[in-house]
Amino acid sequence: MRRIGVVGNPQHEGVAAAVDRLVKAASKLELDLYLEAQLRTRAGGSLPELPETAEGLDLLITLGGDGTLLRGARFASSVGAPVFGVNLGRLGFLTSVTVEHLEGALAQITTGDFALDVRMALEVEPVHHEGTSTSYYALNDAVLHKGGLVRVVPLRIWVDDEEVGLYRADGVIIATPTGSTAYSLSAGGPILDPRVDAIVITPICPHTLAVRPLVLPPSSEITIQVDAPAEEIVLSMDGQVSSTLKPGDRVVVRKAKQPVRLVRLPNQSFFSLLRRKIRWGDVSERIRGGASG
Repeated sequence: MRRIGVVGNPQHEGVAAAVDRLVKAASKLELDLYLEAQLRTRAGGSLPELPETAEGLDLLITLGGDGTLLRGARFASSVGAPVFGVNLGRLGFLTSVTVEHLEGALAQITTGDFALDVRMALEVEPVHHEGTSTSYYALNDAVLHKGGLVRVVPLRIWVDDEEVGLYRADGVIIATPTGSTAYSLSAGGPILDPRVDAIVITPICPHTLAVRPLVLPPSSEITIQVDAPAEEIVLSMDGQVSSTLKPGDRVVVRKAKQPVRLVRLPNQSFFSLLRRKIRWGDVSERIRGGASG
């Protein structure tokens, strides 16, 4: 890997130090860096700017948290460039290493000592009642919810050609296995192993016990129709890109043709990540801690 693109969160307090460390490490390893404009000034403006597409890049490095990685994943998706996340924040569920381990990790990657974690993504297509449509890409999820005041939203859902029913809830989340540990999990959805291709429909605060999360095969095509009269509904992808829907509009969600390829270093697994990041299965420790208190 020689040609490496870099995107980052310029608002993060640690991004300047991370860029400096990355530039020095890349120089030692004789790598070519291409920085997006907002990071390029941090490096003195001498390095080339990231191109408009990921065409020709061998790797994309993201500096920030999971939000930065999600943005980078959309950028890299058109050509399937691998994405390597460096965590500058706190949780960093999708990122691989902290900035303190950046130099060693980069050296491992350049020698091929890594694995590619292939994650399915979603193609999200809002179809407006006048016939216009746009296609979006999401690694985590697509969320439909009422903008402004919290209010029950009636949403009618089909899977393929069969109607599932009318969801009366604060909204609905369509998530990938990667997104199953994000907003969907907070809304009561199941955790999916990312090696399992599937799509999850998770209602947000449903107003009936008859509506619960659904796990569907990856071949499913999900259609959601806005049944709310005179209400505007917000559709958001990965919490970063949004579109406004009106009564009668529909959203079609299906598995994207191009997956996201995340770079993982040796000994990094999904379950070790669950244990470290959200203390999964740590009941005994909490019980002992409570007893000693």
